[in-house]
Amino acid sequence: MKAEILARLQAAQAAKKPVALLTRLTDGVQILWPQDEAPAPLAEAARTALRDDAAQNLEYEGAAWFVHPHNPALRLIIVGAVHIAQALVPMAQPLGFAVTVVDPRRAWATADRFPGITLIHEWTDDAMAELAPDSRTAVVTLTHDPKLDDPALDVALKSDAFYIGALGSRRTHAKRVERLTELGHGAEALGRIKSPVGLDIGAVTAAEIALSIIAEVVAVRRGAALGSRVRAAVSA
Repeated sequence: MKAEILARLQAAQAAKKPVALLTRLTDGVQILWPQDEAPAPLAEAARTALRDDAAQNLEYEGAAWFVHPHNPALRLIIVGAVHIAQALVPMAQPLGFAVTVVDPRRAWATADRFPGITLIHEWTDDAMAELAPDSRTAVVTLTHDPKLDDPALDVALKSDAFYIGALGSRRTHAKRVERLTELGHGAEALGRIKSPVGLDIGAVTAAEIALSIIAEVVAVRRGAALGSRVRAAVSA
């Protein structure tokens, strides 16, 4: 690999920008997509490799190419160290998500309740600004407390987070939308919030709601068509 390509690859990784390295195996010619232009078949292969997080080989104009995706880490930021979060964490980890739990309430966000998980005890606006959600980040707010959820959603809506979900009934969400509108968010941005959060599987228990949430996160990430979401037993 040429030093120039390596430097650009490392810079993209530091900036958490997804790139694919395409190498022509016959002579070692390399393309760093999308920074470099590529013929349509190679660009499509790079796009697919990044989407699927999987390397691939292809033939183009009689030559073999190897496509290696370099994606930022998948992250799940959970706001609220509640029972649903305790169930959600062990479901997300085997799916490749690095999980962070944000909650200034130290009695809730403890290592005993969330062993081995990154815990942040700052207020949610400061924590989210520091975490800087990107296109490989899912954000889920679970506190049901506007003082904690709203600042986190405010930051998430200004980011490229691929998934934003918020716990609460439809009535609760309507009030949430009013507050976020006052913060300057338009209808298109607010439409990114999945609320009620999770797929509609009739979930009631904390574990069932967690299952519905992680299922929706995966569905959104994979581009699946979604119907109605869970109407969990959460009071307004």
